[in-house]
Amino acid sequence: MTNEIRSIFDRIAPVYDQLNDWLSLGQHRIWKEMAIKWSGAKPGDTCLDLCCGSGDLALRLARRIGTAGKVYGVDFSPNLLATAKERSQSTYPQPHIAWIEADVLSLPFADDQFDAATMGYGLRNVTDISRSLQELHRVLKPGAKAAILDFHRPHHQQLRAFQQWYLDSVVVPMAENLGVKEEYAYISPSLDRFPIGKEQVVLAQQVGFVSVTHYPIANGMMGILVVSK
Repeated sequence: MTNEIRSIFDRIAPVYDQLNDWLSLGQHRIWKEMAIKWSGAKPGDTCLDLCCGSGDLALRLARRIGTAGKVYGVDFSPNLLATAKERSQSTYPQPHIAWIEADVLSLPFADDQFDAATMGYGLRNVTDISRSLQELHRVLKPGAKAAILDFHRPHHQQLRAFQQWYLDSVVVPMAENLGVKEEYAYISPSLDRFPIGKEQVVLAQQVGFVSVTHYPIANGMMGILVVSK
């Protein structure tokens, strides 16, 4: 991850959840629950949430696995991690979550450590997608699954046009009102660079995942990549 991207996420930390709500037309909660379900996380598991941001997915994972399990929330933005920690401290019962500042391209964990993993809106922003998938593969236990949720460019031309209009006419002006216009303007070019679903499947297979499926959702404007070691 570059320092530039880290500083962007540090600056948007205070309004991150609000903007994700608008960006997803309010649907991100449903998609996150789908990702958790597809990760196969179950009570008592040790789980990993990569690019955890302000902690939404990690907190949902913690509820799924219960007090016998543990979640490790990893992000490279100290400001987002501080927000996540604050949120978790106001949750009852107290979730078992360790918040860790680290780079997803070089995870500070042993091999074969986690029963399940999630990643929300992170894969699109890493500087090396293959390397991040390789690290994810390394730290998962054999047979464990991960679900990776992110925005995509839809295949259908009219939907692409709608998505671009929505980003330009709705999301960026909202971000401007909150003083983070430049920070959110990066979304459009990041979508253009992001590999489409079938390309993500190939990348995941190349690093060793034995079972890989990409599920397009929201008419292809979102997708969940489900991988199994």
